Amino acid sequence: MKPNKVLTAALLAAAAFVLPAHGQTAPKAAAQAAPYKPVTITLPVDMADATFTTLRNQLAEAARKRDAQAVARLVVGGGFFWERDRTDAASKRRSGYENLAAALGLSSKDSVGWDMLMGFADDSSASASPRHKGAVCAPAEPGYDVAAFDKMLKATATSAGDWGYAVKNNIDVRTAPGNSTPVIDKLGLQFVRVLPEAKAVSPVFQRIVTPAGKTGYVSIDVIAPFGGDQICYVKDASGWKVGGYIGAGEPQ
Repeated sequence: MKPNKVLTAALLAAAAFVLPAHGQTAPKAAAQAAPYKPVTITLPVDMADATFTTLRNQLAEAARKRDAQAVARLVVGGGFFWERDRTDAASKRRSGYENLAAALGLSSKDSVGWDMLMGFADDSSASASPRHKGAVCAPAEPGYDVAAFDKMLKATATSAGDWGYAVKNNIDVRTAPGNSTPVIDKLGLQFVRVLPEAKAVSPVFQRIVTPAGKTGYVSIDVIAPFGGDQICYVKDASGWKVGGYIGAGEPQ
């Protein structure tokens, strides 16, 4: 699995946008840091389909250029779904692109939604959607013990959105942002608690809690977001297209 720095950064930016509205501050998150029993993961695999790769490349290029018309040609015209809070938030009166644009806030060219779309397109992993027949969604989730994960959430009084997962073994956890700061711990292929900050300290490092309960920093591209938004694709006679979105999207 290729670490997706663009998508991770975009999702963290979106999370930071809504942080004050939830009353979450950096001191409160730090006070809640505590040891936890780690849950190991199996990394998602890339989707080996040349036509799927072609679509992703086209989508990434269109998103990079903020080209709404080019993106619209890569989205289904009808039948687009937007799974939000277990309901379909997609409007039947809107085209597929209009629903995608609403989910990501693409009406503003400065929106982080464009970066999110580019990051989604850059992700080569995808897994079948359990609720939408024929659709695959990205980023794919890792393999893990669901019961153990639920037990960890309960023990730490957290939700799935508070966690990410390591995309490689032997990750350095440092005392502060920067590759020259002291290493205080190591992470393996496991779920990792992420501590959002009211104000980002570094654009390339994020704050986490290790299983030992230590608070430190890791490079932003070694921890993938979990339980976050996904973009979904469907395939018909004309090939792959964007067919849906799962999640709250960008704050409107």
